[in-house]
Amino acid sequence: MIIKAPIDLQLIQESGQTSQPPWAEADGSFREVVIVNENPVLFDVSQSGEHLDFSFTGDVSKKDAVSTLSYIYDLDFDLNKFYKYLSNQPELSEMSEFCNGLRLFLAKDEFECIISSICSANNSIKRWTKSISDMKMKWGENHFDYYYTFPDKSVIQDLFEDEDEESLVCGKSCGNNLKSCGVGYRAPYMKKASEMFTLEMDLSEIAKMGYDEAFETIMKVPGVGPKVADCILLYGFNFREAFPSDVWIKRIVSHLYFDGKDIPVSKVRDFGMEEFGDNAGYVQLYMFHYARMSGLMEKIKR
Repeated sequence: MIIKAPIDLQLIQESGQTSQPPWAEADGSFREVVIVNENPVLFDVSQSGEHLDFSFTGDVSKKDAVSTLSYIYDLDFDLNKFYKYLSNQPELSEMSEFCNGLRLFLAKDEFECIISSICSANNSIKRWTKSISDMKMKWGENHFDYYYTFPDKSVIQDLFEDEDEESLVCGKSCGNNLKSCGVGYRAPYMKKASEMFTLEMDLSEIAKMGYDEAFETIMKVPGVGPKVADCILLYGFNFREAFPSDVWIKRIVSHLYFDGKDIPVSKVRDFGMEEFGDNAGYVQLYMFHYARMSGLMEKIKR
C-alpha cells in the first residue's frame, strides 16, 4: 500500500531524532510495533521510488493505519513548499539538496520520547538508541514474537537505578536496573520523570498547551534543559516552532548568519524561533544534517 508523499526512509531512520530509536531493518524494510487504539499493530514500511510503501498486521482499520503512519512520518507536511521556502533564503538554499526526503520522525509514544531525549543528552546517537532499545527488550511488552513496546512509566518508576541498589535489596544483581542499559548518570532522572508523569503530570495535557506553557512544564523534569525540552516538544508533541539548540546548532547558525561570532546558545534558540517561526523545527533538522553531509561540520569544529 503506497502513500504518495516524497520521503527518504533510510535518512529518517539514521537522523537521530529523539522520538524513538530506528525501526528494525530487515529485507529492505523497517518494522515496528505501534499501539493504535489500544491494540498492538506491526507496521512494515519500505521505500518505493520516492514514496512510502507499507503493510500492517493487527486489529486496526486501514484508515487508522494510514493515519498513524502519516503522523509518525509527518507525511501531510508539504516538503515541496518547504523546499521553496529554503530556496528563497540564501543561507538555507542548499539544504534540500543534501537532505531531500528528510521528514520529522514523530513519537509513537510520548513517554518514550521523553526518556529517549533525556538519554540523548551528552550522548552519541548510537549509544542512546541502543540504551532505549535495550530498555524495550528488558521491560517492554512483547508483540508479534520479536517486537517490543516501550515500558510504561509505572514500570520504570519501580526499577532499581544501579547494581548497588539492586544488590542491597535483592542480595544480588540480575541486571534489573536502569544502568544495566548504559544510561549512566541519567538513571535517576529517568526514574524521577517516571514518577512525575505517574503522580504529578498528565502527559495528554501537554499537547493542549501553548508552546511557552508546555516548555515551562517540561523544564520541571529533572535532567531536562532547554535543548532536551525543545526536542521533547518537537519530536514528542509536534510543536514545530521549537528550535532545539546546542553547541553544534550554535556553530552552524553563527557560521551562516553571524560571521562566526560567538553567540550564547540561548540567543541562538531565540533567533531560530523568531526567524523561522513554524518552520523552526524543520529548519533545525535540516541545518544539522546539512552540516553533517556537506562537510560544514568539519569546517566549524573548534
